[in-house]
Amino acid sequence: MGALLIVVAAVTWGTTGATMKLVAVGSPVSPLIVGFLRVAIAAPCLWLAARWLGGPIRIGSRRDWARFLVAGIAMGVYQPFYFWGVAMTSVAVGSLIAICSAPLLITVLAALFLEERIDTRTWTALLVGVTGTAMLTLGPHGLTKSPPGFLVGVALELGAGLMYAVYAVAAKDLAHRAPPLSIAAVTFSIAALTLLPLLLVERPVADAPGWALLIYLGVVPTAVAYALYTIGLRTTRVTVAGVLGLLEPLTATLLGVLFFGDRLGQIGVVGAALLLVAVLGLTTRR
Repeated sequence: MGALLIVVAAVTWGTTGATMKLVAVGSPVSPLIVGFLRVAIAAPCLWLAARWLGGPIRIGSRRDWARFLVAGIAMGVYQPFYFWGVAMTSVAVGSLIAICSAPLLITVLAALFLEERIDTRTWTALLVGVTGTAMLTLGPHGLTKSPPGFLVGVALELGAGLMYAVYAVAAKDLAHRAPPLSIAAVTFSIAALTLLPLLLVERPVADAPGWALLIYLGVVPTAVAYALYTIGLRTTRVTVAGVLGLLEPLTATLLGVLFFGDRLGQIGVVGAALLLVAVLGLTTRR
């Protein structure tokens, strides 16, 4: 059941790119402010859900505060790293680096800090999933000429992958000592406070449809999705969750093909098939 919740979360995350495209059509909101608004809108929603469904917010022991801080700061830093990296590279290359590096880094951190054993099934699914993501992301685009600041963008995307991995491992470490919704509420509140200084640089400006899309972005693919993800972590190894998260680019690509006229290409079709094989290999049992 936990793996299925993470699958639903990953599919929901896949709507983020389409939502940002629609926001950009009518609203001059910078990607960095969008990242702040995501966590700022999600945090109170998660607090309300935690109080309504789980009663008082529980943190666990005092030692767990350090883990909450690590998870929250990592989620906050992930936002500007990812969006700056995409601006300096491209959506395809930036997403490839961040999303493919995350499950690899999760595997390493889980082995170091959670002592998770990585079995053959997980290693195989990880290899197949990362390969499929690369083919899916670069298939229709190829490696084009590098824009200015490309190497800086690559470094930022690797940093984004590392921040997501740190968040996932810290949340998994907390999953058996604090309620999942409490974990999500506290970490996203810390993430919002981490990004609050962005408002000193730029203010959010959007029209009514843009604000509606931003609220959707903060509630559904952020608050709801990360609540499901955190609940799923209680019964799912974080390394498996990292591979299942690769469904995000598959969902985003399919939405692009269906509604924005994107082309998948033969290589992209093969990559999508490999991704589905990897996910099915982890979510099914004999």
